[in-house]
Amino acid sequence: MAIKSICCLGAGYVGGPTCSVIALKCPEIKVTVVDLSKERIAQWNSDKLPIFEPGLDEVVKLCRGKNLFFSNDVSTAILEADLIFISVNTPTKVIGNGKGRAADLKYVEEAARMIADIAKNNKIVVEKSTVPVRAAESIAKIFIANQKPGVSYQILSNPEFLAEGTAINDLLNADRVLIGGEESAGGKEAIEKLCSIYEHWIPRKKILTTNTWSSELSKLAANALLAQRISSINSLSAVCEATGADVSEVARAVGFDSRIGSKFLQPSVGFGGSCFQKDILNLVYICQCLNLPEVAAYWQQVIDMNEYQKSRFTAKIIESLLNTVSGKKICILGFAFKCNTGDTRESPAVYVAKTLLDEGATLKIYDPKVEEIRIFEDLTHPTICESPEEIRKNVLVCKDAYTASEGCHAVVVCTEWSEFTTLDYKKIYERMMKPAYIFDGRKMLDHEALISIGYHVQTIGKRLGKPLVTRSWSTNSIA
Repeated sequence: MAIKSICCLGAGYVGGPTCSVIALKCPEIKVTVVDLSKERIAQWNSDKLPIFEPGLDEVVKLCRGKNLFFSNDVSTAILEADLIFISVNTPTKVIGNGKGRAADLKYVEEAARMIADIAKNNKIVVEKSTVPVRAAESIAKIFIANQKPGVSYQILSNPEFLAEGTAINDLLNADRVLIGGEESAGGKEAIEKLCSIYEHWIPRKKILTTNTWSSELSKLAANALLAQRISSINSLSAVCEATGADVSEVARAVGFDSRIGSKFLQPSVGFGGSCFQKDILNLVYICQCLNLPEVAAYWQQVIDMNEYQKSRFTAKIIESLLNTVSGKKICILGFAFKCNTGDTRESPAVYVAKTLLDEGATLKIYDPKVEEIRIFEDLTHPTICESPEEIRKNVLVCKDAYTASEGCHAVVVCTEWSEFTTLDYKKIYERMMKPAYIFDGRKMLDHEALISIGYHVQTIGKRLGKPLVTRSWSTNSIA
């Protein structure tokens, strides 16, 4: 029997886009995305979706109400579904054994128990969330312990390999689709059914099938290796600054080597997002549990280097501003962890902002896609600050870059939005305190042009000269 109805538990960054594309490419299949949050489902059913992702709005509008539905009616969706994606959050544990490293699977367990409680016929259950190796076994134990007569389950692993900002393109033009399952007759049949869905638009040669555990580990391995490249080039950026080399030139020369390639060799203030740090920490924890301390230490260093890059960049800001930012206004351009998304999870901007606030600075923040409420939620989180009122007093969220930079001592670029390359920096310079500083954490601006205007410019992995011209300013513009 072909799959006629799909249910996705979790209407987040994975479930929403993935199921929207499946609905687009499989018009004969009913796809229902469910979530317990009424607010989130209301947003998916509105003109303003809960997440920003280029191309997502168009896909949702084409399919919503036809074969794509967003609902809080979890029971009906589970009962009707032939195949169920589990796309719930898997955060890093904050308490208990494995705190700060292990994945917290409580939402996955809750989803499995919900399926076991509601289902009345056979189901294919697919792990879509990032999970540690052998998580499928834990889900199977829940199903076995709560087995109903005449109801059986096949559990598959189908990890997502989406990059925020390009998720729709990644889904439509995937490098590969990975499906893991049991090597039994039932497992192979379930794998084929999921393959048949993706074959609507993905060539079969790009659909890889493995056992469940290889699939689960492959997701962690892919993110670990990508993050490793970023930390590697960032480590070299420190060497470049110390020696006078240009890290972009080094990256370009290295990237021409066909064995290495040029991708993920762009130096920056550091990586962020929901996956890289969480997945590497999970990998570290798994290695420790398997009594592989040398392997755990190796991958921990990728995280440590990322933290070093963020602290090194922020220390450079403070040092350049006469070793104090107390009482000074600093403009933060970009708060999302990368361009083309509104996601701020593990964003380097949060670290930079927190450090500058701790040093007594006043911040003016602008990001084209991150809403004010999200910025304040991040900066007033208990893990970030002890005095939310103090944060609200010293942070102003602005509607554009010109308002954000007015009257500031420095501009700090934390996100590589293309908009920031087209700003009128002469206009910004005239309205800033002097001397005016720009700290380019994404190595994206025209530094020589900025220096010619009169800015003092600092960036990643390259030494820059002082302003070529001396600008005059009135005494009331001096800090």
